[in-house]
Amino acid sequence: MEYGYARISRAKQSIERQIRNIKAAYPNATIVQEVFTRTTLNRKEWNKLYNKVKSGDTIIFDSVSRMSGNADEGIAAYEDLYNRGVSLVFLKEPHINTDTYKKALSNLISMTNTSVDFILEGINKYLMALAKEQIRIAFEQSEKEVEDLHQRTREGIETARLNGKQIGQRQGAKLTTKKSVAAKEVIQKHSRDFCGTLDDTEVMKLTGLSRNTYYKYKRELKEAK
Repeated sequence: MEYGYARISRAKQSIERQIRNIKAAYPNATIVQEVFTRTTLNRKEWNKLYNKVKSGDTIIFDSVSRMSGNADEGIAAYEDLYNRGVSLVFLKEPHINTDTYKKALSNLISMTNTSVDFILEGINKYLMALAKEQIRIAFEQSEKEVEDLHQRTREGIETARLNGKQIGQRQGAKLTTKKSVAAKEVIQKHSRDFCGTLDDTEVMKLTGLSRNTYYKYKRELKEAK
């Protein structure tokens, strides 16, 4: 079974580019999407996939950073999945795909049962360490890039603040968008709490809103009366 794992760190980011890249390389991959932080811990969809995959399955990532922005967690997950027989594919870093890693290990020099074996054993250990180091470097580079991005964002926010710009939404202010206006009109028209005949579950389905957003809009409508 082939799974494509696509992840974004913030809801306002677009996940479509990752999905396009994965589907272009693996058209039959089942896409698993997630909006969460960079850590691999407590990621709902990742954890479900991680526990479900079995030997012979493949997980495709657009890049190493989509698997993990934390080097230690990423390496631990990589090694565990590799040992379970799960193939990992990184479209932007193919040199650390598990198949590449496996090939590197399979190219180890055979022993000769002579005194030369002492030297050959040292060479084999070096080759294994080199392959593992390539994986570590990729995850560490990913972690650094994420940290650099966060640092630039923090610096940008601080610069804007020092220049007197408003950062984020003012406390107590209500964000009005075309989508929120349209959703509130549907709520007012169909909810039993206003002029309609539908219960909350039915209106939520009608608007396509999440539970929290629906009740937030409903509360704002009541406050505006």
